[in-house]
Amino acid sequence: MPQTDRPDRSAFDAATAVTRAEGGGLVATLDPGWDVGPGVLNGGYLLAVVARAALAGSPHPHPVAVSASFLRATGPGPASLAVTPGTGGRTLAHGSVLLGTAEGPSIAAQVTTATLGAEEPVYSADPAPEAAPVEECVPAGDAALAHPLPAVGLRTRVETRLDPATAGWARGEPGTERVVRGWVRLADGRAPDPLALLLFADVLPPTGWAVGEFGWAPTVQLQVLVRGLPAPGWCLVESRAGEVAGGWLDEDYRIWDAGGRLVARSRQLARLPRQAPPGSSTSPVR
Repeated sequence: MPQTDRPDRSAFDAATAVTRAEGGGLVATLDPGWDVGPGVLNGGYLLAVVARAALAGSPHPHPVAVSASFLRATGPGPASLAVTPGTGGRTLAHGSVLLGTAEGPSIAAQVTTATLGAEEPVYSADPAPEAAPVEECVPAGDAALAHPLPAVGLRTRVETRLDPATAGWARGEPGTERVVRGWVRLADGRAPDPLALLLFADVLPPTGWAVGEFGWAPTVQLQVLVRGLPAPGWCLVESRAGEVAGGWLDEDYRIWDAGGRLVARSRQLARLPRQAPPGSSTSPVR
C-alpha cells in the first residue's frame, strides 16, 4: 500500500498520486485498499488517478468533465498513464489518458480541465432532496444489518451513512424504486474536492440493491461532470436507475455538498448485477 510521504498528505492523495518515470511517462501504484472485491479496484478511485495524470500536464487545476470507458477490471499494482494533450486555452484544456497495467490497457478516458469556483449557481434544476440527518442514517458497515455492505477496502476508505428512506434493503425490506441515497466523506477526514467527487460518483452500491437484487454491476462507461468546489463536510449522494433492459442498466448520480449545492453529477452504463447471496463479501459490489 502506498504510504503518505509527509504528515499532511491524506491516504486518498497518496493512493491517487502519479509520478514521472524515467523517459518522461507517468506512472502510479494502484492501492489495493480501494478495492470492491478480490483484485478489483473501485471505478471512481481509478477515475481520480486518471484525472491526476491529466492535471499533471494541464495549465488548469481542476477536472470538470471526465468520460471513461472501462476496458477490463483493474487490480492493484503498478500502472502506466499515457497522456495525449488536446486543444486548450485560457479557460479550459482537453486531454486523453490511457491507463494500463501488466494485463494491458484497462481505462481509456477523455478529461477536460478548467478552474472551478464556489459561487452560487445562476440556475439549478436539482435542489438537494429531503434526507435524514447524518446522525440518523445507517452506517453501511453495521454488522447488525440484514444485508450489510461487504467488508471491502472501499468501505474503510469512504465513510458511508445510508438514508433510511432508501435503505430498506439493508434491513431486509427491499423497496420498489431503484434509488440509493447516503452521506459520504473520506474516512481520514480529508475535505472533499473535485478529485474526491470523482470517487464519490461511484461509491454507492448498485441501485438494484434497493429492490433486493444483489450482486456486482460492472461499470462499462462512466461520465462525471464536476460543477463546483464543494464545501467542507459530508456530501449527499443519490443514485437513480434509468433504463434496465437487455442485461444493461444506466444510473444517474447527483452529489450535493454540505451546504446543499449541487457540485457533481454523473451517468454510468453497467452490466446487470451478477447475483450474489445476501451478506456475501466474495463478489465486488461496484
